[in-house]
Amino acid sequence: MAVIGCGNLLRGDDGVGPILVRRLAETGVPAGVRLVDGGTAGMDTAFAMRGARRVVVVDASRTGAEPGTVFEVPGAQLENLPLDAPHPHAFRWDQALAFGRWLLGDGYPDDVVVYLIEAGGVEPGADLSPAVRRAMEQVRDMILSGLAPGTGGTDG
Repeated sequence: MAVIGCGNLLRGDDGVGPILVRRLAETGVPAGVRLVDGGTAGMDTAFAMRGARRVVVVDASRTGAEPGTVFEVPGAQLENLPLDAPHPHAFRWDQALAFGRWLLGDGYPDDVVVYLIEAGGVEPGADLSPAVRRAMEQVRDMILSGLAPGTGGTDG
């Protein structure tokens, strides 16, 4: 299993994905779980999925919902997006799912889920807002509960 946290650590709530990955590293995860700080490089997300049967992607969203709202999106809803980025460095993680489907072929993970946490502020240098921090802990608990023995959450 791979948990990939996407976002910009320097822009407040947008950093929730990488911060969550760091929190998981601090609290510990079972053997066989790979934690990846995907940052803002969407193309890296496709490569980080290699070898994992299950992938969880966490990122901030800006839909207009209440800050801290958690959206759970099956990866299958996103993996057929058009690959229309002008160059590889312009890929977002959601486009990287489509690229990963093409790149990895039969090696593409069987199970991809995306947790989006609605951001409040994305000002440069800001910390996570309290609502997003609470939502991050909720998502962390959801991920950890999926790693419990017998849940099939690890690849090993």
